[in-house]
Amino acid sequence: MFIHIDFSNELAIYDQIVRQVKFAVAGRVLREGELAPSVRELARELTINPNTVARAYRRLQDDGVLDVVRGTGLTVADGAARRCREERVELIRSRLEQVFAEARQSRLDPHKLRALVKRQLAAIEAKED
Repeated sequence: MFIHIDFSNELAIYDQIVRQVKFAVAGRVLREGELAPSVRELARELTINPNTVARAYRRLQDDGVLDVVRGTGLTVADGAARRCREERVELIRSRLEQVFAEARQSRLDPHKLRALVKRQLAAIEAKED
């Protein structure tokens, strides 16, 4: 399963589902035209209320990520991968902006911050190899 709910996360459960589905579409774990898990199936696997999944799916439909196919279920919409990749980049950019603002407010030396970012990127690259 590509979705993991963190009950200690301050982000609402339905928001976690929305975000993770969008990341799965952006990363091609879920491909355009592919069926999304049913509300009941996903709720059972995540052990959460089906209404929570339904709320997340409605939001994903509103955002143009999922389309209703009558009699079949929900599929990943055409063009959703591109939109989800763009949204993922914007989310990461925004979070980095917050981190850099916090570093600036705490008067962290820019050279130390640059070194920290380089170390983190190197660690990510090492995991990918």
